[in-house]
Amino acid sequence: MVLTQDWHPRGHLSFASSHPGRQPLETIAAAYGPQVLWPDHCVQATAGAAFHPALQVPHAGLVVRKGMDRAVDSYSAFYENDRTTPTGLVGYLRERGFTRVFLAGLALDFCVRYSAEDARREGFAVFVVEDGCRGIDIGGSVAAARGSFAALGIPCLQMREFAAG
Repeated sequence: MVLTQDWHPRGHLSFASSHPGRQPLETIAAAYGPQVLWPDHCVQATAGAAFHPALQVPHAGLVVRKGMDRAVDSYSAFYENDRTTPTGLVGYLRERGFTRVFLAGLALDFCVRYSAEDARREGFAVFVVEDGCRGIDIGGSVAAARGSFAALGIPCLQMREFAAG
């Protein structure tokens, strides 16, 4: 099991508060392309960046901290939003012989979507555990994520499908 954790420095590019006069959910042009502005969140070494205290995953082998570069956001567990800077997850999974990736988390239409797309491009079989996700849905982004999953052959599963097997 691998966990991802947004770990943003104060004043991160993706924070609306870093852009006077801008509001959360507006989009700006970043050096790497469009960037949605978010409320300040997951600031390094704050309670807002911590995993929920009820999350008990002692078997997790890796925590991938992402979004640490003040000038580049990171939705994907595999690449920063500049689409060239790897997080190291591909190598970690390949060195251990993993061929399948199951994704759950927040948000379906951003972090889960980018992670699923990148995992697929890297040659992994990818599955999204949809009832383990929640979307934000900015301008139809949840429908766009589902469309992307379908186009890439990424099935969306429900937790009950794991209990049946």
